[in-house]
Order: sequence, then structure tokens, then C-alpha cells
Amino acid sequence: MAARPKHPLASPQNPPGRTPAKSSGFKASKAVTITGIGVVSLLLIGYCSAQEDYEEVGAECVDLNSRQPDGTYAVVDEDYCDDDRHYYGSRGAYGWYYGGIRSGTHIRKGTTVRPSDVHITSRKGTVIQRGGFGGRGGSGGGS
Repeated sequence: MAARPKHPLASPQNPPGRTPAKSSGFKASKAVTITGIGVVSLLLIGYCSAQEDYEEVGAECVDLNSRQPDGTYAVVDEDYCDDDRHYYGSRGAYGWYYGGIRSGTHIRKGTTVRPSDVHITSRKGTVIQRGGFGGRGGSGGGS
């Protein structure tokens, strides 16, 4: 079988004066670029998650048995919330009230449910919970 003659308008495989293109170089370059973008993305996500820019929430120690009809609680010294001697029954008499508005000796518009993923401090500066996922916090009476 004889070789087929090329059509006169067909482009030559290697035009004069040009070197053949490497087909594998483009693919390798693309893979390096995609890998680089992935690494930079992971580093950026890791950096952002490591920042401590959590919301700050204040907490007040309140007498949980002092709830008024308007929803306010009486604020007591925070030592009551840190000391187990002041608790009685299945529910403690004192507890932390988070994010409320204090007016004199009472606080309102907050919650007794501890918020998650926030940094909680008391009025005296006691850290109750550090911000972050799975943040464990708590102050305990020691001795």
C-alpha cells in the first residue's frame, strides 16, 4: 500500500523555523497552578479560623429564684455563681445570665442559656468561656 500524498493546503507538522510544542508541559503547568491555588486556599482558611475575633458577651450572676413579672432578675455578687455552697436542690439558686442589659440591681433582655462560639466574661473580668468551636469554659470554686 502506497503512502497517501498530502493535500497541497494541509499545514506541515513542523513549520520551518519553529520548534515542536511540548504537549505535556501545559498539563504539568496547569496541575501546579491548581495545586498552588488549593494550598493557598487551605492556608487562608486556616489563618482565618485561627483568629480570635469572636463576639464578646457579658455575663452577670443572678438569683434565679428572683424572676420578676417583667422578666428581670436580681443581680448578685459573682462569687455566688462560682461557689458550690450556694447551690441547693436539682437546680441552683444562682446562675449566669448572658448578654442582658443591667439597670441598677436588675438585669433584663438576656438569657440563662449559655451561647456557643462566643467569648464570655463577667463584669469583674472573669473569663467564663473562651470563643471557639467546642469552647469549654467555666469557673469553679477552688480549694
